[in-house]
Amino acid sequence: MASTTIAQGVEILDVITPAYAEILTPEALKFLGELARRFEATRAERLAARVEVQTAIDGGALPDFPAETAGIRAKEWTVAPIPKDLEDRRVEITGPVERKMVINALNSGANVFMADFEDSNSPTWQNNIEGQINLRDAIAGTIGYTSPEGKKYALAEKTATLLVRPRGWHLIERHCLVDGKPMSGSLFDFGLYFFHNAKTLMAKGTGPYFYLPKMEHYLEARLWNDVFVFAQDYCGVPQGTIRATVLIETILGAFQMDEILWELRNHSAGLNCGRWDYIFSFIKKFGTRADFLMPNRALVTMDRHFLSSYVLLLIKTCHRRNIHAMGGMAAQIPIKNDTAANEAALEKVRQDKLREVKAGHDGTWVAHPGLVPIAKAIFDEYMKTPNQIFVKREDVHVTAKDLLEVPTGEISEAGLRLNINVGLQYLESWLRGNGCVPIYNLMEDAATAEISRAQVWQWVRHHAKLADGRAITKELVETTIKEELGKLKAMLGESRFTNGKFELAAQLYEQMMTSPQFDEFLTLKAYQYV
Repeated sequence: MASTTIAQGVEILDVITPAYAEILTPEALKFLGELARRFEATRAERLAARVEVQTAIDGGALPDFPAETAGIRAKEWTVAPIPKDLEDRRVEITGPVERKMVINALNSGANVFMADFEDSNSPTWQNNIEGQINLRDAIAGTIGYTSPEGKKYALAEKTATLLVRPRGWHLIERHCLVDGKPMSGSLFDFGLYFFHNAKTLMAKGTGPYFYLPKMEHYLEARLWNDVFVFAQDYCGVPQGTIRATVLIETILGAFQMDEILWELRNHSAGLNCGRWDYIFSFIKKFGTRADFLMPNRALVTMDRHFLSSYVLLLIKTCHRRNIHAMGGMAAQIPIKNDTAANEAALEKVRQDKLREVKAGHDGTWVAHPGLVPIAKAIFDEYMKTPNQIFVKREDVHVTAKDLLEVPTGEISEAGLRLNINVGLQYLESWLRGNGCVPIYNLMEDAATAEISRAQVWQWVRHHAKLADGRAITKELVETTIKEELGKLKAMLGESRFTNGKFELAAQLYEQMMTSPQFDEFLTLKAYQYV
């Protein structure tokens, strides 16, 4: 790889085109260097603490609400007042930072667009830097795109409020070294976006707003808050300008919602039910325990007690602190050429959004512009105000037992095959640079692939029984992978299969589903191949 040092101690290990150089300026990379030198050591400490907690859980301990922060949970306090352009967030659309996607999402009619450097973005160097270019151009109002067919895309007069999701604390940016070490993907994504756009956003009457993923402890939120305080001072931006919504998408984070809001109270924009990663986290954290064996992925629905409890606790917690409680993702996408199947999919979206608005959520997520009107219609009917933070849900009382209740149900051969098939398709696409993939009429990102492979790993670990009585073994998984690869080859054709990355995806996926030790994140293991 090419190696270029632009700022002292900051080295770029990939191509810098003239367009990339507008993002990777000496001033911006100097800022990245300062972020890394100040915060990388603390990040490493927090990741080491995760390992200690996992060891304790594997040894029989179960998570609970922290005793040392009981005072924070007990006393009355609220986060900073909500910025005007974040008061009404009833429909949020999410997607990767690809140029056409950015334009379509901002034009979709949603209140908010969450531009994603994380689970729906394969973190290739090209995707990450061009994503920064795309967001800069969108904020400047100059973004445009012409498709290979000649169709032109441009911003509408009214667009969604922009939020950005950087990568989680566990991920690195291997193409950017600070003092010889790869820097945090979180700090890289945040730093470049904030440095180039904060003042432009403020001049337009909005601000640098973020979604923060996959936190497992309130001290990880404190780290983000420290980053925000430093970044605002460094760039001459008033304190409190940054606002961040935290995705509660780990089981450990669910026990620390108040504490996470407290740590970010001057920069908070609430919490979100990141439900797919939450299910993955539940399986992962308790994967070594036979008493936490999970049924087919399709049976782990939001009406299950452990998930409905998490939803209600999040709503109650956020509203008590006068901030938004955001609902989760509708993964369905419109189905062309099949009216009945399309209507069935859209009805699932309606029922999901109806459940959320009646529970007290202030808004929800969709993955496709075609779902924005459906979600909006439900929230418009049942939420006549910009939000429903006034619905305090004081009737809700959630205990640790509620959050840890394991759902029951069968494990079937069909469930095993679906996990393997979907995971292979997703990982193959991710390895080719596409992290947002429509598979069987659902928009899949890394979270759903993580659920699939974590389930299979857990089933193999405990020799779980299929509905027909067979044990799920390493050998059965290997055989099933071969069979599902054959089906995919027949479905996609020889050329697409051969020219793709299915063999590599199968090799990696098999390792992650059958190895003695659980790989913490699929994206971390596969990152070296993109």
